[in-house]
Amino acid sequence: MTLKQLVTPVTWHTWLEPLRIEDTEDGVVIVTAPNDFHVRWIRDKHLETIEQAVEASYGEAFDIRLEAQPRSPEDLDVAEDEFATGEHDMRDLPGFPNEAPKYSFENFVVGASNRFAWAAAMAVCEQPGTHYNPLFIYGDAGLGKTHLLKAVAHQVSVLDSRRTVRYVTSEEFFNDFIDGIRRKRMDQFKHTYRTTDVLLIDDVQFFMGKEQILEEFFHTFNSLYDAGKQMVITSDRHPRNSTLPDRLRSRFEWGLLTDIHPPDVETRLAILRTNAAFAPTEIPESVLEFIAGQVSDNIRELEGALTRITAYAALHAENITLDMAQDVLQDLAPRTQPRMLTAEEIIHETAAACDVTPAEVVGSSRRRDYVRGRQIAMYLCRDLTDLSLPKIGAKFGGRDHTTVMHALDRVKKLMASDKEVFDQVTALSQKLRET
Repeated sequence: MTLKQLVTPVTWHTWLEPLRIEDTEDGVVIVTAPNDFHVRWIRDKHLETIEQAVEASYGEAFDIRLEAQPRSPEDLDVAEDEFATGEHDMRDLPGFPNEAPKYSFENFVVGASNRFAWAAAMAVCEQPGTHYNPLFIYGDAGLGKTHLLKAVAHQVSVLDSRRTVRYVTSEEFFNDFIDGIRRKRMDQFKHTYRTTDVLLIDDVQFFMGKEQILEEFFHTFNSLYDAGKQMVITSDRHPRNSTLPDRLRSRFEWGLLTDIHPPDVETRLAILRTNAAFAPTEIPESVLEFIAGQVSDNIRELEGALTRITAYAALHAENITLDMAQDVLQDLAPRTQPRMLTAEEIIHETAAACDVTPAEVVGSSRRRDYVRGRQIAMYLCRDLTDLSLPKIGAKFGGRDHTTVMHALDRVKKLMASDKEVFDQVTALSQKLRET
C-alpha cells in the first residue's frame, strides 16, 4: 500500500506530497520537507505512517531522518526584506491578512514555556472548529501570543484558501462595532463576524467594563460556536482572574485554555538566533548570549536590543563584538525593582529631547520636527511598555495602529542610517530606563 493510500486526500496534498526522498544510507531514509515547520509537523503527526509506507515499499524497516530543504539565496533575500519591514497590517486583504513570514509557525521558537500553546495552535490549523474550540491563550505582554494568532491565520489560509479567516485586535472589533452603530450598518457588522470560518481576537481583556460590546461579542461567540466555526482568543490573564461576565468566562472554558510563560534562557537564545539569521551582518554567539542574559521576560525587548546593535554596527561600519554590545546595551542591566513606564512619561521626555511640546507630539501637525518626535515616541512606547499597537495609537491622538507600524519601521531604518537619530533614541531609552 502506498503512502497516498494511507491518508486522506487533504493530508496527502497538504503535508505528504511535498516531501522528497533524497537518499538512503545505512538503514536510514533521508526525507526532506519544504521548511522547519513542515518537518516538525510531519515528525509529530505523520512519522509512523511514513515509516509504515517505507517498510511496505522496501520490504524492511528503515529509520526516517527528516530534514528541511536548504533555502536558496533568493529566498533569504526575500526573508531579509520582510524582516526589515517589521510588523504588517493583518487586514490588508478582505478576510485574510497579508502575513509576513516573521509571524509564521516556522519562525515561532518553541520552548518549555510555550510548547503546549504552540501544539494546540497547530492542531487548530489542521481541523478548525473540531480541535480546541475555542482556544484561549493567556500570558503577559511580549511573550508571543500575537505571533501565534497570526501564525494560525497564515497557516489556515495556506491549508484551505476557501476559508474566511479574520484576525482583529479587540480594539478593532470594538471600533467596527461602534462604526456599525454610527453608520446604521449593524447587519453588515454581524454578517462580517458571524460568517467567518476562523475568528482570531487579540487582547480580549480590552472588553472588560464595556457592556454593549460584551453583549455583542457574547452573541457573536454563540453564533460561531453553534455553526462549528473556530475561535482563537488571547488575553493577558486567565478568564477566572478577569472581570468578564460569568456567562462569557464559562464559554471560554468550553474549549482549551493554555498559558505562555516567560522564556527560559535556552529559548531566549533560540529566539535571538532566529532573528539574527535575518540580520544584515553576522552576530557572534557571545553577543546573543549576553542579550539573553540581560533580558529575561519580554521577547519584544530581546528583538529591540538586537535592532539597536545591528543599527549601531551599520552606522559606524563596524563588526559586532561583545564589547560593543555591552556598551550599546548598558541600560539593559537587570534591575531589582523595575518600574513600569507610561506612554505619557515617554511622550514628555521625547518632546523635551526634540525641543517640541507634548501637545505637538500627539497633535495632528505634519511639521517635520513634530513628526520625527512623534515617531520616536511611538517607537519607545513599543520598546519600553507593554502597550499594543492600537493602544499606542490611542495615546497619540487616536491614531490607527497602521500609523504606529509605519513609525516603528521608519525609526528602525533611520537608526541604521542616521547617527543623530540613533544617538537620540539610545539616549532617551537609557534615560527612561534609569528614571
